[in-house]
Parts: sequence; structure tokens; C-alpha cells
Amino acid sequence: MTHTIEPPISPNSNFSSLSPDKSGQALRRGRGVRYSLLFFLLFLTVSTYSQPATDQQLGLQFYNNREFGKAAEVFERLYKNKPDHFTYTYYMQCLLELGETEEAAKLVKQQMKRYPEDAKYKVDQGYVLMRGNQGQKALKLFDDLIRELKPEQRSVVEMANAFTMRREYDYSVKTYLKGRQLLSPSYTFGFELAQLYEMQGQFDKMVMEYITLIEENPAYAEQVQARLQNSLLNDPENLKTEALRKALVMNVQKNPDNITLTEMLVWLSLQLKDFESALVQARALDRRLDENGSRVFALGQLSVSSGNYKVAADAFNYVMSRSDDPALRTIAEVELLRSEYELATTAYPVDPVKIKEVAGKHNTAILRNVGNPLTYPLVRNLAHIEAFYLDNSARAVELLEELINKTNNDRQLQAQCKLELADIMLFSGEPWEATLLYSQVDKAFKNDPLGHEARFRNARLSFYIGEFDWARAQLDVLKAATSKLIANDAMQMSLLISDNIEADSITLALASYARADLLLFRNRTDQALSVLDSILIAFPGHSITDNVLMKKAEIRMKQGDFAAAEALWKELLEQYPDDILADDALYSLASLYDIHLRDTEKAKEAYQKLMLEYPGSLYVVEARKRYRTLRGDFQQEQPDQISPPTDGSFQNQSPY
Repeated sequence: MTHTIEPPISPNSNFSSLSPDKSGQALRRGRGVRYSLLFFLLFLTVSTYSQPATDQQLGLQFYNNREFGKAAEVFERLYKNKPDHFTYTYYMQCLLELGETEEAAKLVKQQMKRYPEDAKYKVDQGYVLMRGNQGQKALKLFDDLIRELKPEQRSVVEMANAFTMRREYDYSVKTYLKGRQLLSPSYTFGFELAQLYEMQGQFDKMVMEYITLIEENPAYAEQVQARLQNSLLNDPENLKTEALRKALVMNVQKNPDNITLTEMLVWLSLQLKDFESALVQARALDRRLDENGSRVFALGQLSVSSGNYKVAADAFNYVMSRSDDPALRTIAEVELLRSEYELATTAYPVDPVKIKEVAGKHNTAILRNVGNPLTYPLVRNLAHIEAFYLDNSARAVELLEELINKTNNDRQLQAQCKLELADIMLFSGEPWEATLLYSQVDKAFKNDPLGHEARFRNARLSFYIGEFDWARAQLDVLKAATSKLIANDAMQMSLLISDNIEADSITLALASYARADLLLFRNRTDQALSVLDSILIAFPGHSITDNVLMKKAEIRMKQGDFAAAEALWKELLEQYPDDILADDALYSLASLYDIHLRDTEKAKEAYQKLMLEYPGSLYVVEARKRYRTLRGDFQQEQPDQISPPTDGSFQNQSPY
């Protein structure tokens, strides 16, 4: 019978402590693939022993060249001088590859005499029988080992690890289940079993082990979350995620009074960025535990940081309507207005009526809480609306200058106000005032993300006015910024400059593009479009054409002209399929179908194309998630909300 060569395994390998992501990889590669053991082979190869290194190296060379006869001679000699586990393992493996199973069995017995309590040599007896086509004897031996297992946690773990090292995962599971019988309830081996089930791809059993652990001891919840978070990172087909979600939903429905499980469901929804589902459960928990809105408020803040302003607004509205804490209600009102501000200013197209409504709410809240520092961020947002949407830059400057004078004790907020004021100066056609303010913040926060933001805006201003060399120098420094967003923006703008400055330093096309970008910043969209169109006419086939098409699509989206934006992205993809902007255009197109046009089939097609044709794109992860969502992978029933207490105290209250 022919066998695939298996690299010997380190005796020190503790499989019960393998991380979930690594064990998942081992499973997907299959039992016949040996990549998961390369680390152990490397460990054994470089270990130091008393025998001469040249003999070991010679034996390993023969072994790796499949010259097992020569390798066996070397390792037999080494084993006689020092019968350690390293030499034993390679010697036994050579004998098995040569078909000398009787000699291998004798070798195992010798090692067992030296280490009678070591479980791995007992398991090796069965392993040799397996390799000698005596499977029934091997299984009987394995069964006997489990039947004779001692009621000691260490003995159980050592035996299970021995089976795992020989890839007898079913017997590893049987060992832990036997250990559970012997030691429960003091120890149930739930974590170890969950890890083994993951290695085997039995994700339903894996998650049930974790859920049982939490049900038996809620204190395990944080540890379970940590393990699952690591495991779910290595879940390309979402099999683990879906198994966990289904199990949690089922168990929450069966046991609605188990608060910890519902908290786990909220946690999972947040991992999946499903803030809508998380909010449903958070509100239910808030009512059940009488938390006065604190949990829902925290979820609202998470939603804001993730850009999900609609859910954030719903969360803060809930807090304002139900909390009896005046301070929390005030903070919730501020956060609600900030969410409404983000919703209004990022809409396609911007609704002037909604903008005025949001500005009015800001004014009301500021006047009602005069002097309250909590409302200072609202003042900054109101100034932005006044300048960029209501054509009242003078009022905006007045608001910000007054706020800057009030915030001497809050340098961060003061700097943010200066950045906003600088943007308004640039918007109003005063670039030199703007660059002065940007430079002040840059100097005050040299190695801080706020300083990096100021430097980027200053470089962008230089780009707008045609100082390309200076702008590029600043952007190149910012590529190493700690803020990933700033670093990416800096890299993109630097590439834009580098790719479109011609060999003889002619920058006419780039200068026109920069002028159009500035006009767009100043909300003069029609003028920006005219300049971009003129570039296409004056410089046909220029390297900047792809950027022009992207910028025109951006403007059309701001105007709400989705058909025009769609046509522009398609044109870019058709003309420049291998361009650096191609994946940006395709993801934008997919998002248009998905979010704005609600065309599920076209969105799925675009997301799938992105994953297949641009596998290295930064958008692939999000595209895969959206594709699976649209495909219906996660459209299962959500659990019912937690049942209220039976005393009737909630009977007349709205469920929201």
C-alpha cells in the first residue's frame, strides 16, 4: 500500500491551543495535504541535539530526497546513541516508508518502555498498525486507550493531542467527550472541542460548544468572543458566521431570558456591520434590563463611527424619548443632530429643504443650550452648512471665530474649528488665509492625525492653485501617515500629479483638472463640468482622461444624475480596464446599483466581476460581503425581541 510521506510532528505541539484561524486553514487544505505541519518540521530541523549536526543534516537530506534506506541507517545509529523523540520520529517514519512495520512496532515499544506514561507513544502503536493495514486492531487499541482514560484534565488533553498529531481527529473528539463524562461539571473541555470541530469543518458543532459554554458560565462570554473574532476573520465562505448566527437566533428564541446570548447576538451583528439588527436587540435589552438608554447610545456612537448615520439617528431618537437622564438626553440630541447633518450633507443629491431643516434644528439646540460645551460640535457643523450650502460665509466665519475664542482649553476642538474655517476661506476664494490656518494646525499637531489632516489639506490647496511640485513633496511625506485614510488620499493625489506631469513639465491638462476640482470643492458643479469637458476636447487621449471621467461621475452623483454617472463609469471601464482607477469605477458602479438604483441583479454582477477581475483590490472584502448579502445568504429570520417581564409593566409601551 502506498502512503504519502508525512513529516514527523513535534512532541511539543499543543493542539488544544491552536488558534481558530490556523486550524481552519488546516481543515480546508485537507487531511492529505501536509502544509500545516511544515512549521513543526522546521522546528525539529533546527533544534539542537548532542549528536553531531552533520549526521542529523545527512539523515534529513536523505529523508527529504526520499532515500529512506539511507536515512534509516543514519537515524538508527543516532537513535542508539540518544533515543530522543526527534530521532525516534524520523527513524520510525523511515521504517514505515520502507514497509518495515514490524521494526517500527518494535521501535514504538522500546520508546514506550522508556516513557510508559506518555500518551503519544501509545497512540503511535495504533498509528503503526494503521500503516501496516491492520486498521481494526488499531481502532480497538484506540478505543481501549479512551476506555482506560484517567479522570485527570492533563491526561485527557495529552491523549487528545496525541490523536490530533496523528490526524485522528475523530478520536481526539472521543477523548474529550470521555473526559467530559469523567470530569463534568468541573471541566467540560468545551473550548478544546470547539477548536477540534472547527478543524474538521463541523461549524454547527463548534458554535454549539461555544454557546453551551456561555449558557453554563456567562463569564466565558468575553473569552468566547475573542476566539470567535479571530476565527471569523478566516471565514471566506461565511460558513462559520452563518452557523453562529443561526445557532444564536435559535437559542435566543428558545431562551429569551438569557441576556448573555442576546448580547452575543448584538456582538455578532456588530462584527457583520449589521447595525439595524444590532439596534433591534440593543433596544430590547435596554428595556429588559432598564438601562436607561446607555447601551443604545453606545450603539449609536458605533454606528456614527462606521458611517451608518441612519441607524445612529434611530438610536439617539430612542434615547431621547426613553431616558430619564437629562445629561444623556442632551448628549443624545447633539449626536442625533450630528447624524442628521451627515445624512443631509452626504445625500445624492443634497436636498435644500432638508439642509435648511437641519440648520434650523442646530440653531434651536445651540440657543437652548447657550454656553454648553456639548453643543460646540454643532456650532462647527452649522458653520459648514451656512458656508457651503446656504451661501452665508460671513455668518459661518462669525460662528467659527467666536467658537475658536471659547475653546482655548480644548486644543483639539479649537484645531478642528480652524480647519473648518480654513476650508471656508478656500471656499470663499481666500486661499492665502486658508493656508495660514492649515499651517497653524500642522505646526501645533506635528505628529498627530489632526496635523496630518491639516498638511494634507494644505497640499490639496497647493494642488488646486497649480503648485504641483510642492504639493507632491508634502503628499509623499504623508504616505507614511499613521492615519490610513490620510495615507491613501495622499498616495492617490501624489499619483495623480506624477502620472500627469509630462516629460517636458507641461501641466496644462493637470492645471485645468485642478481648477475643476477646486470648483467642485466650492460647489460650482456646472462650471466644474464645463472645465472637465474642455479637457477632453483640448487634450484627446491624454493620460488624465480616466481621472476626468471619474471626476465627472462624482459630479453627476452629487447632482443625482445616476444615469449619467453610470454611463461615465462604464466608459472608463471599457476604455481603461487595466487602469489604476478601474476597480474604483467598478465598485462605484456596483454601489450605484446596490444602494441608489436597488437593482440587485446588476449589483451582484458588478460585485462578482470586481472579485474575479480585480482580486487585489481594496474593495474585494466589502464586495464579497455585499454580494453574499444580495444573494440572500443572511436573509434569515431575526429572533423575536426579548420578552418583557410578565408583570405587565411594558404592556402599554411602544416596542420601539
